[in-house]
Amino acid sequence: MVNLYEVHETNSMIEKQNLDVRTITLGISLLDCAAEDIQKFNQNIYEKITRTAKDLVRTGEIIQKEFGIPIVNKRISITPAAIAAGSAAKSVEDMVSVAVTLDKAAAETGVNFLGGYSAIVSKGMTTADEMLIRSIPQAMSETNNVCSSVNVGSTKTGLNMDAVRLLGQVVLETAEATKDADSIGCAKLVVFCNAPDDNPFMAGAFHGVSEADEIINVGVSGPGVVKSVLEDIRGADFETLCETVKKTAFKITRVGQLVAKEASKMLGIPFGIVDLSLAPTPAIGDSVADILCEMGLEMAGAPGTTAALALLNDQVKKGGVMASSYVGGLSGAFIPVSEDAGMIEAVQKGALTLEKLEAMTCVCSVGLDMIAIPGDVKATTISGIIADEAAIGMINQKTTAVRIIPVYGKKEGEMVEFGGLLGSAPIMPVNRFDCSAFINRTGRIPAPIHSFKN
Repeated sequence: MVNLYEVHETNSMIEKQNLDVRTITLGISLLDCAAEDIQKFNQNIYEKITRTAKDLVRTGEIIQKEFGIPIVNKRISITPAAIAAGSAAKSVEDMVSVAVTLDKAAAETGVNFLGGYSAIVSKGMTTADEMLIRSIPQAMSETNNVCSSVNVGSTKTGLNMDAVRLLGQVVLETAEATKDADSIGCAKLVVFCNAPDDNPFMAGAFHGVSEADEIINVGVSGPGVVKSVLEDIRGADFETLCETVKKTAFKITRVGQLVAKEASKMLGIPFGIVDLSLAPTPAIGDSVADILCEMGLEMAGAPGTTAALALLNDQVKKGGVMASSYVGGLSGAFIPVSEDAGMIEAVQKGALTLEKLEAMTCVCSVGLDMIAIPGDVKATTISGIIADEAAIGMINQKTTAVRIIPVYGKKEGEMVEFGGLLGSAPIMPVNRFDCSAFINRTGRIPAPIHSFKN
């Protein structure tokens, strides 16, 4: 039962502390759209997506109005396109036509983003996988709302270094293909290790083959709420700190559960998971970095940052799993630089470096996210950064990811503006020592010994 005090408390979270449901994401399987002909396949996926998602945006708007809970985005995730289009696509150009069709379907349904222009290449690449990966630069430059992801490894399979090497080139090509918009195509591309099947957040969302034909996943976020409650317990011991974060995460997750259940009922589509991720926005007061400072750090990046982030991530998950039996996705704390005003300030003041961010990703939800770097870096350097982050995920049995943006024509210390939820970012320095002899080896890095849990 919800009492009057909890109603007022939730209202305060929404009105004053930036609590929102970041996304309702409708997952759609495209496996039944398979065809030998690419035109027939594109027709099939367009018809299925527009039919299934025709009421998604309107449903989100009704729920927002009825419950007074801001729902920022309505999104679609699909079966990884390299799998769904495997029979139909015969060339890179065919794959690009799939991306363009997906973009048209996104526009028709009115969603903010459509994720799943993806390939799962943890152990090796099929012909379709490689075609999709090579098509990403053109696909990202010719679409507005399509997001792409590639899973290059897992704890069970090891790291596909051939894919890692190729993606270093692809990231640079995507930056150049979208250079007139500050290389924003790279903001729609994420490289994973241990990618989950049920992630509602972009750019990494896709509808895993283990999922039902259709599913509703909800992502809820409230960094401002957590910061606000920590202001009331300054100087308290760690037990109090942990209990406060955990109880707050519980309340935030209940909001997501409510929205997810209502959307599921209205659309007649099964409820999947609630993803409780403290996902910041560029808005002041909606920052994960500010939470870390409220814990007692002068600036994100100071000694103790990794420990503070580990505490935050763990207590968020503990609170979330008490609030819903189906917490999933990437639940925890995100640390995207461009989308977090506190992170941007920390970088500008020299408190936060790429190396410190990498250390922090060992204990947070995802990885190196929305990081802008100089546009003149080498492809092998980008591959090295991807390999390092993927290795952290593989060894630690967690999801890690890289969404890095080499901004064409920009140099270290300059700023780049992406707009909207993507925010702005300082161009961060990159270690320029060469790793090409390592990256240019072929094959894969084997799975760690603890992968044999049978």
